[in-house]
Amino acid sequence: MVILRLAWASLRNRRLTTGLTILSIALSVMLLLSVERLRRGAEDGFTQAISQTDLIVGARSGPLNLLLYTVFNMGSATANVSWQSYEHWKNQPQVEWTIPYSLGDGHGGFRTVGTDANFYEHYRYRGDRKVEMSEGVPAVGLWDVVLGAEVARSLNYKLGQKVVIAHGVTSGRGIQMHDDKPFTVVGIMKPTGTALDQSLYITLEGMEAIHMDWKDGAAPTRETAIGPDQIQKEAIKVDQITSFFLRTKSRIETLRLQRSINTYESEAMMAIIPGVALAELWHMMGYVEKSLKAISWMVLAVGMTAMLIALLSLLEQRRREMAILRAMGAGPGHVLSLLVLEAFLISILGATLGTLVQLAGFLILEKWLAQSFGVYLAGAAITGPEFLFLLGAVFIGTLVGLIPALRAFALTLKDGLSPKS
Repeated sequence: MVILRLAWASLRNRRLTTGLTILSIALSVMLLLSVERLRRGAEDGFTQAISQTDLIVGARSGPLNLLLYTVFNMGSATANVSWQSYEHWKNQPQVEWTIPYSLGDGHGGFRTVGTDANFYEHYRYRGDRKVEMSEGVPAVGLWDVVLGAEVARSLNYKLGQKVVIAHGVTSGRGIQMHDDKPFTVVGIMKPTGTALDQSLYITLEGMEAIHMDWKDGAAPTRETAIGPDQIQKEAIKVDQITSFFLRTKSRIETLRLQRSINTYESEAMMAIIPGVALAELWHMMGYVEKSLKAISWMVLAVGMTAMLIALLSLLEQRRREMAILRAMGAGPGHVLSLLVLEAFLISILGATLGTLVQLAGFLILEKWLAQSFGVYLAGAAITGPEFLFLLGAVFIGTLVGLIPALRAFALTLKDGLSPKS
């Protein structure tokens, strides 16, 4: 207890140096914990970009490609799925619901998605989160469009605004435009932090309608153009879609249905389990996670090095103090214990401060991270591995304190009662 009081008094006597050392360790610990929590949040946001969907079905290509263009709006489909095949699997007795997806065109650098009312009713992400409107209503009319939150924010669109879709463009600005058939914004989705925010949603019939008078990818002439007032939604027949999401009535049926779709003889199709595909894709990105951890530990090493330098510098100024303690009867073990205890106190104060700053920072930034980057800070604020990181930081800091402590242990009374010049 006496050594503890002496160590605390010693640290208080050197407030500036001690404070700066504690701050360097706090910053290191904060970065280490922040990277780990961001990693957890990014993984959760990534692997839960779609949930409660048992299968994603599209034309036969590769699982990664199918996942990317359906869930993350990246890449393009190699082929489409016929409406007849979609109806066939939609009407299977083991299927609970389906969500058709028709991709291809774009607007302002964002992808346009043709779908139906099932998207707004059944699509789920992050467990049981559903698609909701911050303004307006879902797109059900032929010329209705719903904007993802990021689309509305980036383009500054409001309800009632006219939107012209670009032909065959999923990124960048289009050259050929469907300017003769504009859509009207009827809804703006709430932010989800997923790729849903970066898309525009129209009906399947709307996607067909804007291409009715296009032949072989060429825009219609004035004579062949069909005006929007001449097109009725009920008269439009959907011929094909890009893909569809599917949920079975029983999880037991999922693998059996997947096998049946993959071996479907009438059309080359492929079904993937999104949860499995997402986990595999995240595993492929593991090198990024390891790199972030390595950077965090290097920063922690810099903080510990700063503490070592500070303690060694102070030791040269404290040689008189050490000599007086020895003269008053303190043994070498007491001097060793004093300096190690000081290092321990600095480490634990730095780790505590870093943890508190990290928790406060994420509490403030939680909503912004979710909406802007899809990083969801769900779960415990400090997990078991992160607690071990804290213990490891304190332990390493205490070990670092052994270096100046052993140096002081080697000093003897022959150093004199005044520091050497």
